[in-house]
Amino acid sequence: MFGRKKEEPSAQSVVDQAYATAPEPGAGKGAPTPKRKDQEAARKRPLVPNDRKASKAAERVAIQDQRQKMRQALDTGDERFLPVRDKGPQKRYTRDYVDARFSLGEYLMFGALLFVVISLIIPATSAGISYVLIGFWIMFLAVFVDVFILSRKLRKRLTEKFGEVERGSIWYGCMRALQFRKLRLPKPQVKRGQYPA
Repeated sequence: MFGRKKEEPSAQSVVDQAYATAPEPGAGKGAPTPKRKDQEAARKRPLVPNDRKASKAAERVAIQDQRQKMRQALDTGDERFLPVRDKGPQKRYTRDYVDARFSLGEYLMFGALLFVVISLIIPATSAGISYVLIGFWIMFLAVFVDVFILSRKLRKRLTEKFGEVERGSIWYGCMRALQFRKLRLPKPQVKRGQYPA
């Protein structure tokens, strides 16, 4: 009952089989191992370059090139060179969804500017300033409700499309909705009413 089974291979046969299937020595890499001093010499780089001015100039050119590519990406929506804040499929979907809808938040800054101008014209003691103040608070409340509705719809759409909502995507969309459409960066790539699929 607890004895050794006859079909099991012996330990010696397992070792012999492993030795037979092992590769021959020297046939593995196909090239000799490089010497340590050669490897160290290949890795050595000076801490300070010989020509500091040329190095700084090259670095400056590389930074300017990177900035130029980022500026173009903000105009064209090219994912490769966008800032980290704007990268990813969920952020692109959020941008397209916000840009496709009409948002009251776009005009909040204009309303605030109009309120400041009117409050400078109308004296603070008159009854007219209270109506202006009430009008501004009604507009602010309407923008708040609009952003709340946007966040709910956006969460639902992102969950349907991607399965889960990436952290920060809803906030990203709400902040974009509060910006005037022509001043948004990256620039809108869709027309109004052209919602993403």
